Amino acid sequence: MKSFYLSLILIFSGIIVSGQTNFTKDSLEMRKIYDMSLLNGKSYDWLDHLSNEIGGRLSGSYSAQQAVEYTKAELEKLGLDKVWLQPVMVPKWTRGEREFAYVQTGPGETRNVNITALGGSIATPAGGTKANVIEVQGIEQLKEYGRENIEGKIVFYNRPMRADHIQTFEAYGGCVDQRYSGAEEAVKYGAVGVIVRSMNLRMDDFPHTGSMSYGDTPNNKRIPAAAISTNDAQYLSGILKVQKDLEFYLKMNCELHEDVQSYNVIGEITGTQNPEQIMVVGGHLDSWDLGDGSHDDGAGVVQSMEVLRLFKETGYKPKKTLRVVLFMNEENGLRGGNKYAEVAKSKNEEHVFALESDAGGFTPRGFSFAANDAQFNKVLSWKKLFKPYLIHYFEQGGSGADIGPLEGGNTVLAGLRPDSQRYFDYHHAASDTFDKVNKRELELGAATMASLVYLVDTYGFNNINKETVEIAD
Repeated sequence: MKSFYLSLILIFSGIIVSGQTNFTKDSLEMRKIYDMSLLNGKSYDWLDHLSNEIGGRLSGSYSAQQAVEYTKAELEKLGLDKVWLQPVMVPKWTRGEREFAYVQTGPGETRNVNITALGGSIATPAGGTKANVIEVQGIEQLKEYGRENIEGKIVFYNRPMRADHIQTFEAYGGCVDQRYSGAEEAVKYGAVGVIVRSMNLRMDDFPHTGSMSYGDTPNNKRIPAAAISTNDAQYLSGILKVQKDLEFYLKMNCELHEDVQSYNVIGEITGTQNPEQIMVVGGHLDSWDLGDGSHDDGAGVVQSMEVLRLFKETGYKPKKTLRVVLFMNEENGLRGGNKYAEVAKSKNEEHVFALESDAGGFTPRGFSFAANDAQFNKVLSWKKLFKPYLIHYFEQGGSGADIGPLEGGNTVLAGLRPDSQRYFDYHHAASDTFDKVNKRELELGAATMASLVYLVDTYGFNNINKETVEIAD
């Protein structure tokens, strides 16, 4: 009996020592990654070029094609095993001349307001659209007012992002339906146009664009749709309380064209032991046209590229195949993400993990995971390794739009989660520019992504061993 208990003690002692050894090894490997990113990073320089030399990269535009060519060339310089372009047809929508709008409260009494066309909107008639305004707090209120109160008017959706949501993406999700489907629903009640309060927690003069849809609305029934800045939304709402018969004028010159060919940009380091198992890191290469798309999603693009560069520079050779995928057309169609998943399925590729960065280049706080309980518990066992970097946010549920089509089977999906408090100040607005990105925060995010990929490559999700459990404790 004594020998039996002695054996147990020795076994558990071995587990603890093994766990401590792995923890030390992993900590040192991660330290190398962070040091390389912070002391000799490339992500900020890449972003500088994308933002300041190329600029906004709306799908189907010349600048989007420039971004394809630039990132492909930079990936080739890294000495990856493969770099290629994956063709994908994308929508082409152009804004045209800058939008113009004003509020008229009486003969000759006008005040200009800041608007921007929503992506996919039709133009106004050549002379613009002018009508009375009805304010609603969301799509559901249209039914309350009915056609008799809406017909011939411009619907003003003024439900704000809720400031009491600590997770700002929850606040965004709580009101983005009025932007995406507002015009489709308002036209059913005879509205002649739509204005949507910008998805922004800050009070400023920047209108925020974003995708919208007409659903099955016939072309000849569609109405123009625009976002209005938060400051001007407040003004309009206030003046409507005392003068309901005011008129709103807007002029937009946007146009939807035929689809054009573009590309996903893909680079690969082939795995040394299990090359058939594929890990993906990525962001979307396209952006809206108002700013230069530095946070959305230039940051995610260069961080994903940096993951592969960090592995090359530190000498780490992944056991599984590692791909960077720079997706085209996330903003107004998700064509790139769907095409990548379609091709992967047609080739019977085995994707074991995919990580997306599409929440800005702010300080990394952790990750969210689309994973089952066993897989997520294994992820939690790595949490202690991130503690020295003040990264503690590990949540189950959610990943990223472009990698979403890969979901299924045993594939684990993850999204980098930076601090989100300032993200919607710049999201889809002219203020999303390079000067809003902090170099150190960007580089911390790239290293954080590379560290997670290293752990997935080292331990995978097939087995939960006692050494890993020990690390979690």
